[in-house]
Amino acid sequence: MRAIVIARPGGPEVLELRDVPTPTPSRGEVRIRVHATAVNRADLLQRQGRYAAPPDAPQDIPGLEYAGVVDALGEGVTEVVKGDRVFGIVGGGSYAEYLVAHARTVVKIPEGMPFVEAAAVPEAFITAYDAMVTQGALTTGETVLISAVGSGVGTAATQIARALGARVIGSARTESKLERARALGMDDGIVPDGGKFAERVLELTEKRGVDVVVELVGGAYVSENMGCIAKRGRIVVVGLVGGARADIDLAALLHKRATIIGTVLRARPLEEKIAVSTTFARHVVPLLDARACKPVVDRVLALAEAGAAHSYVADNQGFGKVVLTA
Repeated sequence: MRAIVIARPGGPEVLELRDVPTPTPSRGEVRIRVHATAVNRADLLQRQGRYAAPPDAPQDIPGLEYAGVVDALGEGVTEVVKGDRVFGIVGGGSYAEYLVAHARTVVKIPEGMPFVEAAAVPEAFITAYDAMVTQGALTTGETVLISAVGSGVGTAATQIARALGARVIGSARTESKLERARALGMDDGIVPDGGKFAERVLELTEKRGVDVVVELVGGAYVSENMGCIAKRGRIVVVGLVGGARADIDLAALLHKRATIIGTVLRARPLEEKIAVSTTFARHVVPLLDARACKPVVDRVLALAEAGAAHSYVADNQGFGKVVLTA
């Protein structure tokens, strides 16, 4: 099969399209003919040698999500059959024509959804729901602040929050991204001024603050979150593109009885990945099926153009997901 291989740690130019052995499913696994995958920040870090794949995933083939067709079944698989259209998350290896995944992490694609759209769903929507709802406990009538609202996870979180009946405040680098996020259900938007946004959030919430923060930037943004989190609010740190350190006001943390939660998805054990996939299938796929939520695809490139896709994602100019077709 053809796959994108990381020839060595480095820039986008180290991504090479090669012929590699086609994987074979073991007991409890399925093989999937990948029709499309999508680019994530973790892929860029793995390419740079800064974020190794889990031990059970290919170390030199990036890719955390897929959409395709079940091609072969390992022993004991009953959850799906050959020919099923499926999508899901993996620890790596989706920049390829075929991959193997545990059958209990595989989810059926809603009828009528094209593979290109489906490929933009798993990582964004699973991460958003898990961080914001499962861990952040966002409920109807609450207010959520979503940083990098134009990112894949940001656009997914916005739509899920809207479907839950929550108020959404988003932040982004540009007003144009905020305008596009408003079309997805964002109520209010902020372009941070020198990285500052807490005061504006307090103005928008009449000094109350927000109940949940989905923090996709990290760094100094976490300090700003502490300035606008409501009493008993929850800050869920998902991304660190803005840095891995923050100066936190611990007095405010105590006074507000706030919670800061750190989360990752890729490194979780199989049992937890099965659990989040099951939750995704139960709570998010029906929203996609009803078109109450929809994947946001910024652009589509061929698998051979993975290097160009990485460069585009690194420039932070996109809105939604960049999809690669295999």
